[in-house]
Amino acid sequence: MKRSNYGKFLLLWFGELISSIGGGLTSFGLGVYVFNETGSAAGMALVTLLGFLPTLLLSVPAGVLADRYDRRVLMMVGDGCSALGILYILICMMNGGAGLVQICIGVFVSAVFSSLLEPSYRATVSDLLTKEDFSKANGLVSLAGSARYLVSPLVAGLLLSVSDVKLLLVIDIGTFVLTVISTGIVKKAIKTSKVEKKQSFAESMKEGFDAVRKKRGVFLLIIVSAVMTFFLGVFQILAEPLILSFADSKTLGIGETVCACGMLVSSLLLGIRGITKRYVRILTIALAAAGLFMAGFGIWENIYVICIFGFMFFAMLPFANNCLDYLVRTNIPDELLGRAWGVIGFISQLGYVAAYSMGGILADFMADVLHTSVGRGAGAVIIFSGICLTLTAAAMAGMKSLKALSS
Repeated sequence: MKRSNYGKFLLLWFGELISSIGGGLTSFGLGVYVFNETGSAAGMALVTLLGFLPTLLLSVPAGVLADRYDRRVLMMVGDGCSALGILYILICMMNGGAGLVQICIGVFVSAVFSSLLEPSYRATVSDLLTKEDFSKANGLVSLAGSARYLVSPLVAGLLLSVSDVKLLLVIDIGTFVLTVISTGIVKKAIKTSKVEKKQSFAESMKEGFDAVRKKRGVFLLIIVSAVMTFFLGVFQILAEPLILSFADSKTLGIGETVCACGMLVSSLLLGIRGITKRYVRILTIALAAAGLFMAGFGIWENIYVICIFGFMFFAMLPFANNCLDYLVRTNIPDELLGRAWGVIGFISQLGYVAAYSMGGILADFMADVLHTSVGRGAGAVIIFSGICLTLTAAAMAGMKSLKALSS
């Protein structure tokens, strides 16, 4: 039986928490910077798309690497080298300013190296923990991911009121150092299993696809996830221009933090109690409720109403993520998890690419059609996406192959 290394997991988790906060500072600061410079939701969406696209395209080969090489080394290389893109943007700004092209280049370079992280990180969690610890650990992993929405916007909004985006970039670069150190300590503390590289790279990738495809419920769950990530991506990309159309960056930062507190509350609850049964049912309920709260988020240009609906929306996400993560982990063999996570990330996150490509354009288009602001155009698209998310969750409730995953 595998021995749990929960203490080592907590150290690794802390490093990812710091990295998430630093990345959130940069994401927030660059989003505000681009919107103020261009006045377009499409410009913000382009930066987000280029920051996300390498992660998607390289997720499958990164998963194969996670099963063939030391996962902790890959995490250290990915975290350390991703600072180069942020450093490039900072240098451009210090030499007279960075345009949209320079920002896109820097974000893209950073994302290329960051793509090594996700499969290696998730597979390392499986290396460290027993199955009994998964649910509790997943709550903390969700909490670390939520830090970029909970802590970063508040800190970034306050810092932007007294300084500019360059300070946020400097802080982000500093967080990479702490993350690499924590990963290095964990690397020394656990044994690295030797992997026999008898298979070619292509064969390893195929094995990852086969591990996901041969279990119909898992594959269906991932396809449905891709549909859901489209609607969630629309929300993510349009929430900021919606608020910035009637408020300043400080209000935006406070509002985003209040909304993300919903994720903090439910993540802490899951970290203490976890989920022990009815994973598919909880998943569908959480997603249906998230869709309704998402629709409510886009109705009024009132920061208090937005914060209430945003809080409830984010409170649903850790429940959904926890159930998705558990259903996948417990239905795929440990030795295939690295490459399987790469495949899963690639398929399920295709929805984000579509959302980032179309979300900003749709918001600008709706603003022109309705003869209103970009913010109200964004609100209309968010409302429609929320309704579609709820309908998707309702359709999932009747799928027998999904219910079979938790049996």
